[in-house]
Amino acid sequence: MNAGGPRSASQLEAGQVSLPLRITYIGHATLLLELGGVRVLTDPHFGGRLGRFLPRVSAPGISISDLPRIDALLLTHAHADHLSFACLDALPRDIPLFSPPAVARWLTRRGYVHAQPLAPDEHTAIGGLTIRAAPAKHYGSRYGIDRWRSAANMYLLLTDQHTVFFAGDTALTEHTDRIVHDHVTDTGRQLDVALLPIGHAPWWKPGFRKGHLTSADALSLFERTQARHFVPFHWGTFHHVSATAFDAIDRLRARLPSYEHRQRVRILEPGETLTLP
Repeated sequence: MNAGGPRSASQLEAGQVSLPLRITYIGHATLLLELGGVRVLTDPHFGGRLGRFLPRVSAPGISISDLPRIDALLLTHAHADHLSFACLDALPRDIPLFSPPAVARWLTRRGYVHAQPLAPDEHTAIGGLTIRAAPAKHYGSRYGIDRWRSAANMYLLLTDQHTVFFAGDTALTEHTDRIVHDHVTDTGRQLDVALLPIGHAPWWKPGFRKGHLTSADALSLFERTQARHFVPFHWGTFHHVSATAFDAIDRLRARLPSYEHRQRVRILEPGETLTLP
C-alpha cells in the first residue's frame, strides 16, 4: 500500500493545515473518505461477485492493492454486499475496524482482533476526526436466522472543517437524520456531504422500503439533512435478484432535470472523486 498517513492531531488543532475533503466512489457501498488528514474506507468490498450467482458488473474504482494507507474502516452491517471476509483478509489488521457491537464481537471471535464496537450514540476519534454512530433502519443479519447480528449503523464524520454523513443501508424514518441535526445543524454548521444509498425494487416487492431508500427517498433525506451535496452510492456494482445494478441510478437521473436542487446532486462513477475545499 502507498505511504502517506494523516497529519498529526496537534497540527490540525493548531490550524496549521487546511485540508480539502475528498470522496472517491469505489463501488457499491465502498467509498474512500479523506478529511481532516484521516483516510476512512467504508464497507470494503472489492470482490468479483456476491455469492455464486451475482457477478460484479463494474470493476472497483480503485483496486485494493492501490489503496493509500487507511486509518479506519467503517462497517455498517453484516450483509455480504457490505461485509466481505476476503477483503478484510486482504487489508492490514492494524486498521481499526468499527462496526455495531454484535458484529464486532462476531468478527473478533473469527480472528479479526482489530474489530472495535461502536454502538449508536457512541463516538470515537482518530486524529482530528470524530466518528459518531447512529442506528439504521435495516435488518442486517448475515444469514437471516442470526437475529442477534441484525444491527446496522449509520455514521457521521466530523472535523473542524468538514462534515460527512454515511447512511450505509437504511429506510427513511422520522429519525434517520437526527444525528445530523444533533451534531451539525443544531450547532450552527451545515452538513457538507450526504452519502446516501439508492435502490430499486419492482412493485411486487413492497417490503423493500422498510429497510432501503429508493432514489426518491434519498432525495427527501438529502433535503432533510440540508446538506450542501448529495452523493448516491449502492449502485452500478452488482445485479440483484429483483433489480439490475443500474435501475436505481437510472431513476435518479430521470428525476434530476426537474429537481430543484439538481446542481447539488453529485453522481460519481467508480473511481471518480469529489473534492471540496
